[in-house]
Amino acid sequence: MTMQIISIVGLVLIVLLATLRSVNMGAIAFLGAFLLGTLVFDVSEDDLFAGFPGDLFVVLVGVTLLFAIAKGNGTVDWLVHVGVLAVRGRIAFIPWVMFVVTAVLTSVGAVVPGAVAIMAPIGLSFAARHRINPLLMGLLIINGASAGGFSPIGVFGVITNGVVEREHLASNPGLLWASTFLFNAALSVAVFVMFGGRELLSRRVEPVGQGAEADAGPGEPAGGTGSPGPVATRTETPVTEQVVTLDIQRVATLTGLVALVVGALVFDIDVGLLALSIATVICILFPKECKGSVAEVAWPTVLLICGVVTYVSLMQTIGTIDMLGDSVAKIGAPLLAAFVICLIGAAVSAFASTTGILGALIPLAVPFLLAGEVGAVGMIIALAISSSVVDSSPFSTSGALVVASSGPEVRDRVFRGLMVWGLSMIIVAPVLSWAIFVAPGWL
Repeated sequence: MTMQIISIVGLVLIVLLATLRSVNMGAIAFLGAFLLGTLVFDVSEDDLFAGFPGDLFVVLVGVTLLFAIAKGNGTVDWLVHVGVLAVRGRIAFIPWVMFVVTAVLTSVGAVVPGAVAIMAPIGLSFAARHRINPLLMGLLIINGASAGGFSPIGVFGVITNGVVEREHLASNPGLLWASTFLFNAALSVAVFVMFGGRELLSRRVEPVGQGAEADAGPGEPAGGTGSPGPVATRTETPVTEQVVTLDIQRVATLTGLVALVVGALVFDIDVGLLALSIATVICILFPKECKGSVAEVAWPTVLLICGVVTYVSLMQTIGTIDMLGDSVAKIGAPLLAAFVICLIGAAVSAFASTTGILGALIPLAVPFLLAGEVGAVGMIIALAISSSVVDSSPFSTSGALVVASSGPEVRDRVFRGLMVWGLSMIIVAPVLSWAIFVAPGWL
């Protein structure tokens, strides 16, 4: 018990030191994992390294490198232009298009981080170009991924329904998907209102010919390629952008992006390894143009996320998570126990794998679910929502990808915004989902 308490105190100190001293939190987390693991908990270096998220490291590096190349050679500008044409220039529609497309990807079987890895760089590039709050764009992409993830053939849905079936609990896969989808859609409406969506409703983008001067609106140079200013300003004058045409380098990059989507979704190839491989091939084909792309990888974000995840893995190794679960099992009031399980699911999932949490916490609820004092279907839905909505935390894979996909000039602001939002969801999501699906006893 003492070790587990120390690990929790250590996590709090890591967050406080990083905040008060303005030091990369990942570096402090590595320091904490090393000192506590080797000097206090007697954990070997091999076990510490086993907790390093190598797969997440490759995803962050591979995806940000590939899209740094795509941004540098104009491919992202071309994709943004196509997106503008698809919604007939209505900027307010673009975040919702990202929400729907990401939801479709995860609902047909794409892993949530893979779908976010594909959509976040495109969405955040559009946000930067057209002065949309990056938090609005990033959160709608993350929420879209969670909204589709619990479909009967989605990864989250398959895992959740499989665990429920093995535990012989009552299930309703269709209701699980509908409930999580609607919850994320409603949450996205709140995001849209809170982060400047209403100001986008009166704004339009009109493309102009190659080489023409553009009336880009306040704070943005002609051509619409300026860095993001404040949250979108209301204007009755349509914003214009310069048309980007295709050349051989952009065609090669687009081919690589299509290969990334097909490889990840159809052939289930690891998105990080595939993205890194595609980026390397493009660098070999166009070495001069790609020379500075490696420096554009979000290395501070990679350090931050990998450090925090390594520390949380140490907490799991010494049994901190199991200790929390055992404490819940001793709670006599079923409704209170149900709420605490949702709270634990949200808190742990904000720093660790949502997939793993779903598989670990559902069995924890089995004893009182079988007693019939809490509805099994409602409890599963509440736990699914609580554990997935917090993927917006910058310490989760999806949140980290959004931070990494943001421009350097706004990356710190996006990180802080997602940290506040994601950590607030640790409380908000369990409270709302428990109040809607568990407490009334209608499921």
